[in-house]
Amino acid sequence: MIGRLRGQVAEVGEEDALIDVGGVGYVVRCGARTLGRLPAPGDETVIHVETQWSEATGQRLYGFLAREDRQAFVLLQGVQGVGPKAALGVLDVLSPGELAHAVAHDDKASVGRANGVGPKLAQRIIVELKDKPIAGVVMTAALGGGTVHAARSTPTGDAVAALLGLGVADAAARRVVDHAAQRLGEGANETDLIRAALKELGR
Repeated sequence: MIGRLRGQVAEVGEEDALIDVGGVGYVVRCGARTLGRLPAPGDETVIHVETQWSEATGQRLYGFLAREDRQAFVLLQGVQGVGPKAALGVLDVLSPGELAHAVAHDDKASVGRANGVGPKLAQRIIVELKDKPIAGVVMTAALGGGTVHAARSTPTGDAVAALLGLGVADAAARRVVDHAAQRLGEGANETDLIRAALKELGR
């Protein structure tokens, strides 16, 4: 079973990417969010892979730039009626942290924005993922009340995750993203932070 690939981006299509690892090309199915964050063809990347097999499609690789995305992808498919396509659709509109927040707050409208996910399936996702840690995001109930709190993803956290997916060491990723956040200010979005961080790294 393939769990991770490190290699050059050879091609990026509408639904998948071709990753060249030592001269062998791996076709990896990705969501639009992941495809849009891949480096340019010829550049190196690290893809976290979920390998699945079925009689209809054979072996298929699903790829993500962050380990948390892969974990959320697997968790979503544990919900009745959610297949790989719907799971990718959810992660295209919600990061794992945002999904945890939506589940904690019964926000089926946010989940329902995903392609292939109608209101009934969105509600089922929320019900079946209740009280489950989503990609390491732990939801806790306030003592003495019914309010539920969940850790949300942040632009800086998502930027760090993207750099980790590119193979940048954890300490270096956090350092350059923190520098970028200080320069750009609190209103900086994930894309701006990644661009500034990569510039500092000389990539």
